[in-house]
Amino acid sequence: MTETELESYRYPIGRFKAPFPINEAMLKGYIETIETLPQKLEEAVEDWSDEQLATPYREGGWTVRQTIHHIADSHFNSQQRFRLALTEDRPAIVPYIESAWAELPDAKSADIALSLTILKGLHARWTILLKSFGEKEWAREFIHPEFPQPLRLDTTAALYDWHSRHHLTHITNLKDRKGW
Repeated sequence: MTETELESYRYPIGRFKAPFPINEAMLKGYIETIETLPQKLEEAVEDWSDEQLATPYREGGWTVRQTIHHIADSHFNSQQRFRLALTEDRPAIVPYIESAWAELPDAKSADIALSLTILKGLHARWTILLKSFGEKEWAREFIHPEFPQPLRLDTTAALYDWHSRHHLTHITNLKDRKGW
C-alpha cells in the first residue's frame, strides 16, 4: 500500500483543519452532526457479527468494536471539557492516551451496544447544551496541554464534527469495501 493510500484509509475525510472564522450556519451543522451520530453509527453496524466487529477499519488500525468504544470515550471526555469551560475560567484539562484506552479489555471485547447506548444519551444531552449557546458560550476556552493556545468551544465543536464524520467514514468505507 502506498503512503497516499495509507493516508486515505487513515484520514478518509482528510485531516482536521480548524476553520476560521466560524459562523452560525457552521455551528448549526456541527450540532447536527453531533446530534445524529449515534443513530448513524447504529445504522452502519446494524446486525454485524462479532467477526465483522473484530475487523480493523484499515491495516494496522483499530477494530470496528474498538473504534465505537473510542468514540464513546472521546466524546464523553469532550462533553466534560465543554462543561468545564462553561463553569470555570479557562480550566486546564487532563488528556488521555487514546491508543492505550483502545487496548483496555472493555474496548477490545465489550458489546458495542454499551457504547452505542452511552452515545445516545451523551449526544442528546450535549446537543441540548450546544443549542443553548450564544456568542459568549462559543467563545469560552479551556487549556489543553498538547496545544499551544487555549481551545475555544466553537473550534472544539468543529473538531468533534470532524471526529464524528471521520470515524463514521472509517466504518462505512470498510462496510463498502467488504460488501457488508
